[in-house]
Amino acid sequence: MDVVQLSAAPHPLAKPGYGKIAAPEQAPRTARDFAHLPAREAAVAGYLDRLPDGADVSVKTLAAVLPLWGQCALRTALNRLATAGHLHRVRQRLPGDTTRWVTRTFFSRTARDGAWWARFTQRDAPAPTAPPPPAQVPPAPPQAPPPATPPARPDAYAILASLGRAAPALALSKADCTALAPLLTPWLARGITPDRIRLALTAGLPSPVHHPAALVRKRLESRLPAAPPDPAPAPAPPPVRAECTECRAPGPPGAFTDGRCRACRPEDPRPPVFTPTLTPAEVHAHAARIREGNRR
Repeated sequence: MDVVQLSAAPHPLAKPGYGKIAAPEQAPRTARDFAHLPAREAAVAGYLDRLPDGADVSVKTLAAVLPLWGQCALRTALNRLATAGHLHRVRQRLPGDTTRWVTRTFFSRTARDGAWWARFTQRDAPAPTAPPPPAQVPPAPPQAPPPATPPARPDAYAILASLGRAAPALALSKADCTALAPLLTPWLARGITPDRIRLALTAGLPSPVHHPAALVRKRLESRLPAAPPDPAPAPAPPPVRAECTECRAPGPPGAFTDGRCRACRPEDPRPPVFTPTLTPAEVHAHAARIREGNRR
């Protein structure tokens, strides 16, 4: 294996949210993790494996900290690591932005096939199975928590009774407050505060007020605020797209095998070309008969 020459400075980090992302469910680190890879790819994979999450793993940065190889050689090594199942790149659209895409780079010490990476990209990778817990005495069933007490709603009767203090011309009797209280319920159901209700009922009073209860009833019915609109549905999550390690073409995760798209994968061997079974003498004789026929 090539000896990796490291620079004296620590490995630079990428911007928050970018850089290397370690894949889950990796086997413990051993000395034979990358023995199946060529020497250069094994050295690069060993270096990437020891980098923390968030480290800048772009080709330019790796070429600066690994001067043994250039950018072209490191780009080829990363593509081969993706084909071997240790590296996986995913293109994602930025939340709230319909034009900008970013590339996430995942690294796995344990080699993964294309199906595992596709499941992981879709966020449905199987969780690691834990051994069953030892048999224990089942605990007592938890008691249901007491129901949450809803916040107290302002009393419609008290609001109507307080109108006389804000505007003496609207002093209502007990019978008037009891009869008008149901008309105030829709106001309170829509979150209108008592101060706003008093302002809507007492602003711009005529002079004099001949029938306070009739005026309050008319304003409760005609000045009821509109109901708030329904909340907008949550935006759909941005789509997840993988990236070919050879041509960088984006596509759905299931369209790639070993990190490569259909155009970059080696095609099936073509059928052998038909070869004639005639001998050279037979070919010459056949040609002579054709020429003789043409002369005739």
